Amino acid sequence: GVAILDGSETDRTLDDFTEAGVFGVRFNFVKHLGGAPDKQVFARILDRVASRGWHVVLHLDAPDIEDLSPVIKALKLPAIIDHMGRCPTAHGIEQKPFQALLKLAQHDTIWIKVSGAERIAAPPFVSAIPFAKALMQAAPDRVMWGTDFPHPNLKHEVDEVDLVDMLPHYGDAEALQRLLVDNPARLYRFKGATA
Repeated sequence: GVAILDGSETDRTLDDFTEAGVFGVRFNFVKHLGGAPDKQVFARILDRVASRGWHVVLHLDAPDIEDLSPVIKALKLPAIIDHMGRCPTAHGIEQKPFQALLKLAQHDTIWIKVSGAERIAAPPFVSAIPFAKALMQAAPDRVMWGTDFPHPNLKHEVDEVDLVDMLPHYGDAEALQRLLVDNPARLYRFKGATA
């Protein structure tokens, strides 16, 4: 699991979370959802969870990716960037935020969640396919997929069938095995997963 923390948690609480299978903490930087967390709280929480082997999930606005890149690269624990960086497909694959995301994906500790096609593309979301493919090629062993169900804060309806139907267009069977099974199993320490 992934937790949202406010910094008031005791060590015992964090230990209990870890024992229960929580291996990540999520921080929101998206402006319409409240914006960036307090820098001191962010740093303090990351220090506390890093020693427990956790990772951090970062929910970003696309225009902030470039400015936040040095901070993300300097993190001392694995970082997962949510929803393909929320880079709107209408701006094309060459847009600066997406190119900055591809550069981040080259770092061994940075993962990308190939989710949120419904957040970056208009229905039926197929314009997200080239973005997903580029990210999967940039970091084949550090990408994961998710439906983002129940799709909060959207103005259009989403049918999971549309999202699942795009998967064969993201890559071949081997790439999809990594995206859907091997990579998340390794990150979340599922039984039988190899490091």
